[in-house]
Amino acid sequence: MSLLGTIVSKILHPFGGGEAQAQTPGETATTPSADAASGGDVPKVDGKVDVEAVLNDLAAKAGQTLNWRTSIVDLMKLLHLDSSLSARKELAKELHYSGDTDDSATMNVWLHKQVLQKLEENGGKVPDDLKD
Repeated sequence: MSLLGTIVSKILHPFGGGEAQAQTPGETATTPSADAASGGDVPKVDGKVDVEAVLNDLAAKAGQTLNWRTSIVDLMKLLHLDSSLSARKELAKELHYSGDTDDSATMNVWLHKQVLQKLEENGGKVPDDLKD
């Protein structure tokens, strides 16, 4: 599974079960129902998985302060994923980042926005204050 697919699955299907088919630019995908895929109680808003509730719950259990709302590194750490520069460059490639991957600050901001956008495109409800 792609890194983006792993991120989407861990957030939209936090109890396991279904494998999310995250959309990358130029693709279309269908995502199994979170209820059917999870086998658990997934917080929902307007019929969509409440991304904020899922991530806040994970953050409360993390044992460290992780600012998933603004940091792609912290978001990846929260999901127990490799957040190294090489992993983020891999995610950038997967999402067709056209900027300079050696400018990690700019790339990180772009990645965070793209991941939140992909979560919304794949059945997540992202807080309005985190949208472009």
